[in-house]
Amino acid sequence: MRTKEGFRLRTLGKDYILTAEGIEQVNFNKMISFNKTAAFLWEKVVGGEFTVEQLSEFLVEEYGISKELADHDAATLANDWIEAGVVEQ
Repeated sequence: MRTKEGFRLRTLGKDYILTAEGIEQVNFNKMISFNKTAAFLWEKVVGGEFTVEQLSEFLVEEYGISKELADHDAATLANDWIEAGVVEQ
């Protein structure tokens, strides 16, 4: 997987918002907001190739959660990013 170019993570108070920097990325039907964990993972992978397994490893390292929970959460998040159109396979 790879993050698509043209998106920038911004903070808005305690929230994290992914904004499009080019008009071709804009979809005015959706606002993409991230929680702290999703923002952490985005910053780890933005601009490069990554796998769901790498996302899972980052979660285990940063939060000390079980591998099983990290695998589930990483897969869910990757699917959400694909559906939102901010990553490509």
